[in-house]
Amino acid sequence: MKGRSLLMIPGPTEFEPDVLAATGAPTVSHLAPSFVEAFAGALAAMRQVWLSPSGQPFVVAGSGTFAMELAVASLVEPGDRAVVASTGVFGDRYADLLARHGAEVRVVHAPVGEAVDLEQLEDAVRSTSARLFTVTHVDTSTGVRTPVSELGAIARRRGAICVVDGVCSVAGEEIRQDSWGLDVVLTASQKAIGVPPGLALLVAGPRAIERFEARRTPVRSYYGDWGKWLPVLRGYESGAPGYFGTPAINLVAALAVSLQRIVSEGMDARFRRHEILAGAFQAGVEALGLPQVPARPEWRAHTLSACHLPGGVSLSEFVRAVGESGVVIAGGLHPDLRDRTFRVGHMGSVRAGDVLATLGAVEAGLRAVGRPARPGAGVEAASRFLASVAVPSTLGAR
Repeated sequence: MKGRSLLMIPGPTEFEPDVLAATGAPTVSHLAPSFVEAFAGALAAMRQVWLSPSGQPFVVAGSGTFAMELAVASLVEPGDRAVVASTGVFGDRYADLLARHGAEVRVVHAPVGEAVDLEQLEDAVRSTSARLFTVTHVDTSTGVRTPVSELGAIARRRGAICVVDGVCSVAGEEIRQDSWGLDVVLTASQKAIGVPPGLALLVAGPRAIERFEARRTPVRSYYGDWGKWLPVLRGYESGAPGYFGTPAINLVAALAVSLQRIVSEGMDARFRRHEILAGAFQAGVEALGLPQVPARPEWRAHTLSACHLPGGVSLSEFVRAVGESGVVIAGGLHPDLRDRTFRVGHMGSVRAGDVLATLGAVEAGLRAVGRPARPGAGVEAASRFLASVAVPSTLGAR
């Protein structure tokens, strides 16, 4: 990584050269045949990545927070009851967002470091007659991964729409939208999708589209109104693009490149790669004596890790010391953990060498703040883990 640091935060991530090249190419018209082809290809590839042949993809300029709003603005009407499963900052954010759209919101909080109990979630949906519920698949503030494979069944039993906030999970964690019956799954471009920040991405299933088409009141968000975007997106796929707002042309072109990379890797192989990289990194930090925020191994995300610092260590000094070894990591985000934890992203184009380099930098950071670990302990533990599993070829160098 000569001349620059390795970016190992929970997003933005490292980006492949051909993806970056697409962002820097000359900008064309949003009606140019080459762009129409790229946009259509991106929409088709999203169905493959989300494993949702029946879904309707949305690609709209905006952040992950806008993806959260885009997912519900067209589905919630004033007075609707909604339930939010919260495992951290972003579940709480969804509660605020839904309330601003007029929903009556009940939040099911998990203790910090734990996943939401799905029976408790279903009971809340049942007892409130909620029309919609949201679950954060991986909360970036805690590194907790909530199981989502059963959410579709809960939604159908209770007549609700389920929305999965997959900002820190789509294209890294296993998600099978159609077979799991997930109504809406959203993300942002800068995480495991591997495209610079600026695109809100989601796929809406048939039940969600039906709910939107049956709404009785106007959508409160002009920019987030699915009715404005559906004719445009369907037009691009059919080769007859329309217009509502100018698309982020270069980012969409980069998205098409990155999604094809993901499809070529294969979703099962990609899920497995992220699982292995997470296991290697988490074995390494354990060997360095750094406990993780998730209270159980099965709740640990595969796309990022949130780790506790030793008592008395300054977060800012530690992060700076790791950076001096050429790796950028993130501090804590959850208000209860902010000064006592750090977070490392290992998603998207990250490979085994990046994980080992990061562990070496973390060890150097510990020494710099007066908490030495056995030299090479983290890298050794991660290497042993990698040697113990069937390693896909995609774990190697870029």
